[in-house]
Amino acid sequence: MTKSDVGLRSERGPILLAVMVATGVVAIDATILSTAVPAIVGDLGGFSQFPWLFSIYLLTQSVTVPVYAKLADTIGRKRVILFGIAVFLFASILCGIAWDMPSLIAFRALQGIGAGAILPITITIVGDIYSLEERARTQGYIASVWAIAAVAGPALGGIFAEWGFWRGIFIINIPLCLLAFWLLARNYHETLEPRKHRIDFAGAILLTASLTLLLLGVLEGGHAWEWLSPLSFAIFGVGLALLVAFVLVERRAAEPVLPLWVFGRPLLRSTNLVGLAVGAALIGLTAFVPTYLVVGLGVSPLVAGLALATLTIGWPIAAALAGRLYLRIGFRSTAVIGSVIVVLGTLALAFLGPYPSVVAVAVVSFFIGLGFGFAAVPTLVAAQASVDWNERGVVTGASMFSRSIGQAVGAAILGAVANAVIASRGGDETDPGTIIQASTAVFIGAAVVAALLLIASISMPREGRPVLDTATATGPIPEVG
Repeated sequence: MTKSDVGLRSERGPILLAVMVATGVVAIDATILSTAVPAIVGDLGGFSQFPWLFSIYLLTQSVTVPVYAKLADTIGRKRVILFGIAVFLFASILCGIAWDMPSLIAFRALQGIGAGAILPITITIVGDIYSLEERARTQGYIASVWAIAAVAGPALGGIFAEWGFWRGIFIINIPLCLLAFWLLARNYHETLEPRKHRIDFAGAILLTASLTLLLLGVLEGGHAWEWLSPLSFAIFGVGLALLVAFVLVERRAAEPVLPLWVFGRPLLRSTNLVGLAVGAALIGLTAFVPTYLVVGLGVSPLVAGLALATLTIGWPIAAALAGRLYLRIGFRSTAVIGSVIVVLGTLALAFLGPYPSVVAVAVVSFFIGLGFGFAAVPTLVAAQASVDWNERGVVTGASMFSRSIGQAVGAAILGAVANAVIASRGGDETDPGTIIQASTAVFIGAAVVAALLLIASISMPREGRPVLDTATATGPIPEVG
């Protein structure tokens, strides 16, 4: 095979382009909101509620990923991803006309339902149409999308915030969604053998309810009610009971929404733990670094966004390089190298927290992004390479589910930490010293999560040099047309 076989001008090029644009929809959304948080809060109020803008989105995205992943393995990838793009488009329009913080949070929940079908399915499609060796090269194309979003997202968020038009961060999704929908509808086709399936509605409902209650308890505990109050115990108790019920239902379900074997196999268990830790550490930085710089240092939202953009620039650079590295030294060794970089970077950020500096944050964030790229990419590819076509959607979904749950839980816990620090200093969320101290506490928490990331990477089973499969796994073959 030649390198042109995986390029945009190759036979599979139109599908790759469609995947890149669909990925861009999520990538822009992942980077554009953080820099506009101060402007949103200034317009709608509710600083203590702003972590829910991230948590509720990530929660609904997380709990729907397993459902979409299962559907992708049964009714096909195309139907699922087009539905997700349509929902994301509709929700973005609603977010753009939100009238207060509760309504914006509600529309972000709907937006998460759409996002749950986009990123995991695009990754699954790449796993379908490219072999392991080819995927190592296509990472450069996918990484370029995240690199562009890394610069464009925070910059646009900062520009819209400075213009006093934060609603533009959602309106910009409209043309992106329309383009992604058209490209996929036109270029991606698959042939499936029709057969009946049973959707695990009970499992999906139990998972959604349990995680919602647990996140509610973490995020609002110590703020809306006391940690040791009867209400707090009731919320956590019911949430845990529903989670146990979910596990019991999944054991008996004919087609479980989240098969328990994805957490039972040693390789998949460790890669899912890596995703969980990556998500938690990532959200701690992306959600709080802009506010830390804007309020703590007094810089503009645009400058804060560009400082944070170095993190999301480092990630795709490492993602593009990780393919060559794991083909030489293995998935586990590459992930461990990335995890060590994240640990060192978050420790540096925590140490520098009391001394805010745009340059220091930008440099450290870049290296943290490199670490995330080297840790996340090989673990996901390793998980995909360990299964056949009919399990790849579920495995990819489980990996994305773990990362999204990590982000949702991380936003909730680290948001609770920040709110606790702010409350202990009198509750003035506009005081620079208060925000600096609260953000430093969040960075320390991110360093703790990074240590867990390293442990998860080390726990991956040892493997030799990955075997280069010359063809994709068996299953319905997508067509170009």
